[in-house]
Amino acid sequence: MTALSPEQTIAVIGAGAMGAGVAQVAANAGHPVKLYDQAEGAAERAIERIVRGLDRLVERGRISAEEQAALVSRIQPVDTLEEIGDAALVIEAIIEDLSIKQQLFRQLEGLCPEAILASNTSSLSITAIGSALQRPERLIGMHFFNPAPIMKLVEIIRGLASDPALAQTLFDTAQAWGKLAVHARSTPGFIVNRVARPYYAEALRLLQE
Repeated sequence: MTALSPEQTIAVIGAGAMGAGVAQVAANAGHPVKLYDQAEGAAERAIERIVRGLDRLVERGRISAEEQAALVSRIQPVDTLEEIGDAALVIEAIIEDLSIKQQLFRQLEGLCPEAILASNTSSLSITAIGSALQRPERLIGMHFFNPAPIMKLVEIIRGLASDPALAQTLFDTAQAWGKLAVHARSTPGFIVNRVARPYYAEALRLLQE
């Protein structure tokens, strides 16, 4: 498989900083994007934040007002998960809670039978999340770094059951989105956080001293 085409819909679940950033990245690549959050009005507020961020780029001459309008027009807030059934890729960007993620992906498995399912988790096991699914091979980790529109690196994480072909599709898609994609194993912290955490711990120790 190759990268998803710009005509294919991307759904993003979770309209916080990460979800909004991922939605902006996908829309910037030309995809129609559906943005969902269970909190009423959260998706609309996320789009307002995206607009404000793009306003600054327009002011600096980085993008045109027409490019801004076209990007924003591709992001559609939706009120229910049932509205994302046509998505080719669903990217979850919700709270880092294993049971909540498992519950969400069980819903998505039925609502989006043909979609690739991706989690933006920064630390939870893709294998563990996928263990709740009837078809865990559909689940891949797609870990963006904050702020997603600026940070280049994206980790593509395979769980034990993940389909390698789907992982390669997400790798190619991330590259097509202008990102630096790397394959990672489903180990604690994946690549970057696993390397960085000892430095975080040392910084905290020095602060305490």
